[in-house]
Amino acid sequence: MRNRSHWTSDTFIRCPLSMGGAEEMHGWTVKMSTPGVLAVVTFFSMIPGGVLSDMGCTQGLEAPQFAQGSTHLHRRLKRGWIWKQLFVPEEDPTPRVIGQIKSDSDRGEFSIKYILSGEGAGDAFAINEHSGEIRTLKKLDREEKAFYVLQAQAINRRSNEPEEPQSEFIIKVQDINDNAPQFLNEPYVSSIPEMCPTGTTVAQVTATDADDPMFGNNAKLLYSILQGEPYFSVEPKTGIIVTSWSDMDREAREQYLVVVQVKDMLGLSGGYSSSTTVTVSLTDVNDNGPMFQHHLYTFSVPENAAVGTTVGRIMAEDGDIGINARMTYTLNDDLEGTSTFIITTDPVTQEGVVLLAQPLDYETKRRFVMEAEAANDHVDTRFLTLDDFTDKTTLKIIVDDVDEPPAFLSAVYEWKVPENAAVGTVLGSVSARDTDAVSNPIRYSLDKRSDSTKAFKMDPNNGTITVVRALDREAADWHNVTVEAKETTQNHLSSSVVVFIKVLDINDNVPRLARDYQPYICEGTQAGEFIQLLSAVDADEPVEGHHFYFSMVPDKHINPNFTIRDNQDNTAGILARRSTFTRKDRTQYFLPVVVTDSGSPALSSTSTLTISVCSCQPAGHCPTGGVEALALSMGVSLQTLLGIFVCLVTLTVLSVLMLVVRRHRRKQQGGQSVEVKELELELPETVSQKVLYYGSGGAELDFCQPVVPLRHHPRRRERRLRREDVRASIRMSLRESHLIGPEDDVFKQFILDRLADADQDPYVPPFDCLRIYAYEGCGSPAGSLSSLESSVVEFVPEQPVGNPRPPLVRLTPWYGEEDTTF
Repeated sequence: MRNRSHWTSDTFIRCPLSMGGAEEMHGWTVKMSTPGVLAVVTFFSMIPGGVLSDMGCTQGLEAPQFAQGSTHLHRRLKRGWIWKQLFVPEEDPTPRVIGQIKSDSDRGEFSIKYILSGEGAGDAFAINEHSGEIRTLKKLDREEKAFYVLQAQAINRRSNEPEEPQSEFIIKVQDINDNAPQFLNEPYVSSIPEMCPTGTTVAQVTATDADDPMFGNNAKLLYSILQGEPYFSVEPKTGIIVTSWSDMDREAREQYLVVVQVKDMLGLSGGYSSSTTVTVSLTDVNDNGPMFQHHLYTFSVPENAAVGTTVGRIMAEDGDIGINARMTYTLNDDLEGTSTFIITTDPVTQEGVVLLAQPLDYETKRRFVMEAEAANDHVDTRFLTLDDFTDKTTLKIIVDDVDEPPAFLSAVYEWKVPENAAVGTVLGSVSARDTDAVSNPIRYSLDKRSDSTKAFKMDPNNGTITVVRALDREAADWHNVTVEAKETTQNHLSSSVVVFIKVLDINDNVPRLARDYQPYICEGTQAGEFIQLLSAVDADEPVEGHHFYFSMVPDKHINPNFTIRDNQDNTAGILARRSTFTRKDRTQYFLPVVVTDSGSPALSSTSTLTISVCSCQPAGHCPTGGVEALALSMGVSLQTLLGIFVCLVTLTVLSVLMLVVRRHRRKQQGGQSVEVKELELELPETVSQKVLYYGSGGAELDFCQPVVPLRHHPRRRERRLRREDVRASIRMSLRESHLIGPEDDVFKQFILDRLADADQDPYVPPFDCLRIYAYEGCGSPAGSLSSLESSVVEFVPEQPVGNPRPPLVRLTPWYGEEDTTF
């Protein structure tokens, strides 16, 4: 057996001279070890297409250097692989041989088996295991995968061992022009200022091509303008759009649509192309000044117009928009310089709004003439001079005469009056005058709606107001009355003014405790211990504020139980005077408390407090409500009250249960009565009453027990009609029964019909019942004893609810002493 680690051979590496001539190759030969060759082949195969052909194989490597390095590393040379660089064109559906790999130990004896593995092996590529030829199996797409890395292995068929170590190589997919260029980041929108110079950059469009940019001209793009000339142009290679027309005016045209086309193959025929649209908008610059459309604007305003009234609007036209159209209006006053009017700018419409700044008087001045000016806020001297950004016009304002109502000398009146003012007291006077040229007489009156208390009276001639009813500050501390002044002639115009009357306070209300106190004292309280804090209120409002004094009712005997301590801050405290309070001795104490104010004269009131003695809880809490308070008031313990409550609840529950049981029993008895009635309705009336019960000595035999409730009958009306038919049939059979015997066919058919009715009727009771039909005989001079033959149905009184059985009739009068009933 030979040692494979010591066999050598010459290895030929072939470099293609160009990308297109893969079949015609010239190369150089170098002796080196197989690992070195594999490294070199792998390196050159991984270089992108076109690099090897640019490099010059004979110039890039020195054979002696490789040989020298190889002999330095190994004493003997191994055999190596022989193959060509492999390429396959994309989108080729025809399977074909694209190359061959071969070991230099292959002598053509088919003793070596070639195996292919790696990317695409068996799917996209296959190898002839005898010759090493590699062929394609399907069409490939370079845009999906540009190259495939595969591994080749040569196996000796006899020893089944590798002839060569596994080697890696690359198959490249050659590009064809099968993709059209595509624009990125669509849609394109751009804006440039109007009046911009030629060559201003507008935007840049960018397109990409999925083809190989390193192979031919497949991905080399060229841009051109389809629409938008002569205003715009595009750089052919970069796609940058620039202006080619100067002085584009936004006021003439605001938007342009530029269509740009891109072609691959450098625009040559046979290539692909795409187009895109670029929307170019012109932004505004201030290249227009304001301009009034008229040289004179005339307005009129009535003399009674209120300050702030809009007199009129003026407008200076400006072709620009936005900030460039903003302007400010100013007024140059007339010769008097009164500044009666002002002008402001409407921020929305950019109009000049003329407003009244001072009251007008027709009798004083009837006409105003002034000059208005409009000026841009933002100017751009690149396009216009400063004077071009302003314009002027003339305003003429005429004052119209108006009959005016009387005018009060004061806009508001405010008076003060003490609440104890006597009736007839004069509060003050109001005065008004007619400002027109003809001075009309004026009469005064009070608005009744404003004087709801009717406490004041107005003199219609001189405007004097007097008190006619007593005032109470605690009821109303302010009175706001409206005084009306009206002309007595012409249009009877009127005006009004408000008079504020403040009622001054006097000490006329007694102080009282702030609330209804319910103090308590615990058993075992020590002398001097605090019991309750008191405070007071007073309806009066003295200027210096309230100050209350608390005391006990003066008595010749000192209260032995409690005392009051004034805290000098409008509060007082109740203190215990002794320590022996118990409920056994006394449950309540009464303490009169005197509260005095600081008015002049001073007023006081006396309130009696009820102090309860309480069996307090450990924390000092005295139960004042609920069960605890009730127990204390009754003198019983809490446990006793709880026991009584539990007994009452138990009795209530038992009563409710008994009532429910009683109602349930009544419902059951009522249900049984209804069921018996339904059963009687289901059976023929003339037959159900004739069922016989035989017995003796009062004993009875029930052969149809128990009684079962009938099911719901949805068509009871039809059943009743059918029962009438059955009754008619029975009557006819009974009329002729005395002429026939028990063996007669009519009698048999009658029994069969009744049996069929019972079997087929789905509404019969769900139980078995014996019915006996007896032959009574024939030829009796008395006829049949049965009432079935009778056509008259007697009324049977309703039986009690508790007895569901049909009534029993004695037959003793006919059969002697034997007790036979039916």
